Amino acid sequence: MKIVIPGGSGALGTLLDRALTAAGHRVVVLSRRPDGPRQVGWDGRNLGPWAAEVDGSDVVVNLAGRSVNCRYTDENRRAMMDSRVHSTRVVGQAIAAARRPPGVWLQMSTATVYAHRHDAPNDEPTGAIGGEEPDAPASWRYSVDIARAWEDAQAQADTPHTRRLALRTAVVLGPERGGALDALSWLARLGVGGSIAGGAQYVSWIHERDFVRAVAFLIGRDELAGAVNLAAPDPLPQREFMRHLRAAWGMPLALPAARWMAEIGAFALRSESELLLKSRRVVPFRLLDAGFTFEHPHWPQAARDLVRRLRGR
Repeated sequence: MKIVIPGGSGALGTLLDRALTAAGHRVVVLSRRPDGPRQVGWDGRNLGPWAAEVDGSDVVVNLAGRSVNCRYTDENRRAMMDSRVHSTRVVGQAIAAARRPPGVWLQMSTATVYAHRHDAPNDEPTGAIGGEEPDAPASWRYSVDIARAWEDAQAQADTPHTRRLALRTAVVLGPERGGALDALSWLARLGVGGSIAGGAQYVSWIHERDFVRAVAFLIGRDELAGAVNLAAPDPLPQREFMRHLRAAWGMPLALPAARWMAEIGAFALRSESELLLKSRRVVPFRLLDAGFTFEHPHWPQAARDLVRRLRGR
């Protein structure tokens, strides 16, 4: 198959590109800074010569969007919103204008769309969309607004001949340097990777291998459309998540952190405390119901595998 990946030059796109290419597919990456024979330039906002790559392709996997690992200033919020909505909208325009549109369009979304909750998991049929939780700071609502606008941009596209999926993705964990696992591992190894604000908030995650396998699975399942959660079936409280990560590194002890400490730490790292404090209890009901089998369904085993690979690098 020919697979086009807008926004595919980052860590997640590189992972997907490598796996799909190894499986024998022809992958074309759309990038603002193309670098290589299989990368084509685009601006993520306007139709251009890049749209010819979409016409006649089999699959589009749109990963474009500014990183959320930043301070949520007005400028950064606009950039996070615009980079997602504009890129999704123009991908839809390219598909709509294609003489031979792709059979399926997988659109990146986020598990952050769900409510901050501890009482029950969020699945696709019954999960509560966030934004109005009484115990969540008002500042967290903007992340949900971005997620909703992101998915709406795909839903509003005029692409009747293309199956559409919104990938509500939890944090994808892999052994790359500078990634989320690398950052959490440094905390664990330094003895400061303990519970944060009590550690009851749930962490939803997915092993990078299962992310790639889930994308390939969804491409081949013609009956699936709409929102799909890409998360391991076993989310767990943050204190348990970090305990198992510390165990994988052989670090038995860790200092806990109060909420105010998390706020200061996030500010110092030019990030947001929402990434640490929001409870994301998300489960992949539709994937499991369709017969997908996770290679890494539980965090203790996944942590050991990822730490072993991170050590190797």
